[in-house]
Amino acid sequence: MSGNVTDAAPPAAKKGRTPTWLVATISGIAGLFYAYAVWNAIGNLVATLDVFGGAGLTLNALGWFIWIFAAVFPLVVWGASFAIGYRRAPHELLLVMLTGLALVAVFWLNVVAYTTLNSASFLG
Repeated sequence: MSGNVTDAAPPAAKKGRTPTWLVATISGIAGLFYAYAVWNAIGNLVATLDVFGGAGLTLNALGWFIWIFAAVFPLVVWGASFAIGYRRAPHELLLVMLTGLALVAVFWLNVVAYTTLNSASFLG
C-alpha cells in the first residue's frame, strides 16, 4: 500500500446558491400579499375611527393596540419568513412565505372576530 491513500471522504460539493433575482421575485410577490394585509388593517382602523366619531379618541388603549398590532404583525411575519427562507432552495422559500401568509390570515380572522364580537370592550 502506498502512503498517499487516505480514508477521508472527499469534501461535499457546495450547494448552488439560489440566484438573488429569484429570491427577490419570490419575496416580492409574497410581500404584495403581506402588504395587502397591512393595508387592510390600516383601512379598518380608519373605518373604525370614521364610524365612531372620526376624532380618533373613541378607541381605548386595547383598541389601538389591536389595530396597530394587526398592521405591524404581517411585516414582522414577512421579515421572519424571509430570514428563515432566503438561504434555502426556491421552493422552500416559497413554502416558508406561504406558511407565514397562512399565519397572518389566521391572525387576521382572529382580529376580525374579536373586534366584531367585542367592539364595546375597546370603544370609549
